[in-house]
Amino acid sequence: MPSSPRRCAIYTRKSSEEGLDQSFNSLDAQREACEAFVMSQASEGWTALRGQYADGGYSGGNMNRPGLQALLADIEAGRIDIVVVYKIDRLTRSLADFARIVEIFEKHDCSFVSVTQSFNTTGSMGKLMLNVLLSFAQFEREVTGERIRDKIAASKAKGMWMGGNLPLGYDRPKPGTRALVVNADEAVKVRHIFTRYLELGSVHILQRDLQERGVLSKRHVTAKGRTIGGLPFSRGALFHLLRNRVYLGQITHKGEVHDGQHDAVIDVDLFTQVQERLDAQVRRRGDKADRRNAKAPLAGKLFDAADEPMCPTTARGKSGHAYRYYVSASLQQGARPADHDRVQRLSALEIERVVGEAAGRWAPRIGDPFAIVDKVRIVENCVQVALPAARASSIAANLAVGETILDRCADAITILLPIRFASRGGSRKIVPAISRPPQPDPVLIAALRKAHAMLRTERGMPLMDTAPGSPHDRKILRLAFLAPDIQRAVLDGRQPLHLNLETLKRFDIPLAWSKQRQALGFEGAGAPCSDD
Repeated sequence: MPSSPRRCAIYTRKSSEEGLDQSFNSLDAQREACEAFVMSQASEGWTALRGQYADGGYSGGNMNRPGLQALLADIEAGRIDIVVVYKIDRLTRSLADFARIVEIFEKHDCSFVSVTQSFNTTGSMGKLMLNVLLSFAQFEREVTGERIRDKIAASKAKGMWMGGNLPLGYDRPKPGTRALVVNADEAVKVRHIFTRYLELGSVHILQRDLQERGVLSKRHVTAKGRTIGGLPFSRGALFHLLRNRVYLGQITHKGEVHDGQHDAVIDVDLFTQVQERLDAQVRRRGDKADRRNAKAPLAGKLFDAADEPMCPTTARGKSGHAYRYYVSASLQQGARPADHDRVQRLSALEIERVVGEAAGRWAPRIGDPFAIVDKVRIVENCVQVALPAARASSIAANLAVGETILDRCADAITILLPIRFASRGGSRKIVPAISRPPQPDPVLIAALRKAHAMLRTERGMPLMDTAPGSPHDRKILRLAFLAPDIQRAVLDGRQPLHLNLETLKRFDIPLAWSKQRQALGFEGAGAPCSDD
């Protein structure tokens, strides 16, 4: 009797692009060997899929490969039964990545076969041998990396240029050499930038000056034909250029400075004067930053909905009065978000008042309430505040109405503060949160009703005629054992904003109703806190 059909996907990979343009390359050889192996298993029902899962020129050290991602997507879609490779290290050279890939295989009942090593993950011995073999593959990769890093360090110690982005003022080394070649025209630009900085005394002013004069960054074309550079200098690029010791004829590697094989384009006196001026500016900026952070207690802690840091800044009105704000990093650089509803600018006094009052209430014995705040994230109509988990018990006891525990882990607890953002005069204002209208979740309500339909009651005790037939139904059934007030809140649409069916399916619902309220965010929301 013939075996049931087994759909086989063949995956091939080659680390470098060398030879891929040949009519028959390494990827073709791998696929041919795998197809022959699949044909030998025809009596078992194996058939090779026509789809190509190939990654030419991609390292096996990570999973960022289009062919591999397409393979995993088809496995998750249930289109593949067996994955066939020429050797295990064609799939991956990372033990951690291999564990994740095998987990996906097992979850979707997909086997893994190596043609030349005759391993199969359907058995425990095959899994053991695969892990041992992959450990050696990862060891070989790490040893190779160490040899390359040692060679680069030794070469740089001899003053050789070992590649990277070419600095303005130099061209690539001549064939057979490792010494940068001075570009006379660009070297004049470099000397102008150094001397002009000493004249202006500010990198910010220097940036505007160079832009007005049409001085652009180095432009070059990559081996793949992509053009890089040829744009106005950013402040960061200017800081890097002014600090670059390559212009002294030196090569740096991990903090060590070596004499280079190339010629210098800046004399030592000019370079030293520039470094002294830059160091003086750094000290002044550090002092100003310390004073600014003292006035901005949420500096480094406040983030917008896209997890961009919101930095403190000051603006002066027509009367000369200074106003403090927290502004997202991208908005400070002039970029406008695609999501226009995202809050990127807030009054410092208002957000500090909201967070400070809440933190002071959660930990009343702390002198500085901002000291216990680890992170504040601004999202739509609420603020998420992360605090140390060690204070979870006192925080839970002092939650106000509407405040909920959004997340709890080993080292942090996240509280949701319901607030509302209103646009006034072109900026966002924080206004007290109003009671939101009921928002019934039809999916969650349907799941709750299904859970009760799976039970029948006899003498006041819930019973089941048959056990749930799938993991999904088993997770749904647990909803019937939620506290009555939680179930009523779900039916009325008064559940916390973060609570939905997917959240409950991932959550291990405790039996005690009080623990359910605490874990699901019903504490402090006016719900009763005693178990029935």
